[in-house]
Amino acid sequence: MNYKVRSIHADEWPAAKALRLAALQDPVAHLAFLETYDEALARPDSFWQERAVGAAEGASGAQQIIAEGPDGEWVGTLTVLIEDAGTTDWAGFPVERTQGHVVGVFVRPECRGIGLTEVLFDAGLEWAWSRGAERVRLIVHENNGRAQRLYRKVGFEPTGVIVPLGQHSAESELEFAVERDAG
Repeated sequence: MNYKVRSIHADEWPAAKALRLAALQDPVAHLAFLETYDEALARPDSFWQERAVGAAEGASGAQQIIAEGPDGEWVGTLTVLIEDAGTTDWAGFPVERTQGHVVGVFVRPECRGIGLTEVLFDAGLEWAWSRGAERVRLIVHENNGRAQRLYRKVGFEPTGVIVPLGQHSAESELEFAVERDAG
């Protein structure tokens, strides 16, 4: 596998934007992401610039990690957010201990099944552990079986926490997590 896995740099926001737009065109994007392609496309460049700065190499609260192909094309990504103990998460649940939260997982279809996702997760977990996370979690749509299988493969297990999608939806998302190894 001749791919480089690394954190993004702040000035690479155009590539981060392009990969996000590609992710939002995936057939299961409606299950995997909390925004649509049209919503993302309408965002100003300043949004993408700020997002890249906040998740670039050296940032402490988030890290966007990408897989870069031999030709320099970005072919996969995930972002890890740090949620501090004593705060409230995006869904209104209390955060009881410092944890990582994986979001924005995507690998281009032509690069799936070759181990890139596993390498991205290894890098994301390593970053979260280095920031003092006691566990890392992610939220996955109850009907996104493909993602659930992948998350189990990389060590995440369902915690039993169910996150309703909203007042006007009967659908839910499920929390999966992996605990930091005590060793």
